[in-house]
Amino acid sequence: MHLIKNKCLQVRFILCTILVAGCVGGCSTSANKAAEEKTVADPPAVEIFAAKKEKLASLMRIPGELIAYQEVDLYAKVNSFVKKLYVDVGSEVSTGQLLITMEAPELDAQADAAASRLKSQEAIYIASKANYDRLYETSLTPGTVSQNDIDQAQQKKNSDSAQLEAAKSAYKEIIDTKNYLEIRAPFSGVISSRNVNAGAYVGPAGKGSENPLFTLQQQKKLRLVVSVPEAYTSYLNNKVNIGFTVNALPESKFSATVARLAGALDDKLRAERIEMDVNNEDKKLLPGMVAEVSLPLPAMDSSFVVPKTALVNSTEKLFVVKITDGKAKWVDVKKGREKDDRVEVFGDLSQGDSLVLKASEEIRNGSSVSKLTIVKQ
Repeated sequence: MHLIKNKCLQVRFILCTILVAGCVGGCSTSANKAAEEKTVADPPAVEIFAAKKEKLASLMRIPGELIAYQEVDLYAKVNSFVKKLYVDVGSEVSTGQLLITMEAPELDAQADAAASRLKSQEAIYIASKANYDRLYETSLTPGTVSQNDIDQAQQKKNSDSAQLEAAKSAYKEIIDTKNYLEIRAPFSGVISSRNVNAGAYVGPAGKGSENPLFTLQQQKKLRLVVSVPEAYTSYLNNKVNIGFTVNALPESKFSATVARLAGALDDKLRAERIEMDVNNEDKKLLPGMVAEVSLPLPAMDSSFVVPKTALVNSTEKLFVVKITDGKAKWVDVKKGREKDDRVEVFGDLSQGDSLVLKASEEIRNGSSVSKLTIVKQ
């Protein structure tokens, strides 16, 4: 009897242990499920602000390039040999100044032959004209000279006159060609490169024509060239003052005025070329320098301006998150100008729309949100 009683007590203890463990496990599972349901049920809390339009004036920093106001490569017009150079790299020249002389002996021979033909033709014309004049004076006495003789003399004089003009043109052509043996500066500037020496063979084609004799640049006045992206071209206009700096003179600030707009977009860059005239009398700036340009973009019309944190740039699109009736909606937008921590956007928005201040892709399109905190902008 005593053994049976002990065994009954052991069985009761085991059953109680199993019941307690089952109760604890069931309660824990129920608690976890309740926590999960609560987590799913509670939508995320977000901060929102009211969309509104305002005028945003910004400043765009963009690289530009300084180029010579005028630049020309000078080549030889005729086949010849370099006789003498009067300038070198770095020489400052004025308009019409002689830069180089060349020689071509065959042109001298052609000029002498053309001069001889011209003198011969002049003599022939003088003789035929004198013959016509005598016949004409004689014909004034009736019956002395036939009309046929007068007509033939006149035709001979006209023919010789035409031949004389042709000889004059041929001679002038040779002289003009000889004038190409002297090259003069077409404008005032600086010689930036020289590619020949005395005795070198030069010409318009073949060996000796690969490189220019000189490169001449006007450096006391430069052009600042900037390519403005398509999105910002509507803000451009003439006579706008801009500031710029160059790496070579980091402590100096320069200014210029927009002088020319291309009026078309570059096919490759999809940008509009604008030019500014830069006074460079002291020649501190050099052609080829890269400038950092501060281009003002004035405010013209009101547009929606939002904090940068409200704009989501995903791999697929650019959007803001609008809250309507407790639901999130992704609204596609296009980005405009930026200033500090604010950005201009264009899309299907209305004045007063509730937008998420710190938007992200985690706020899914169509999901519920709660506990909206309104932030004043």
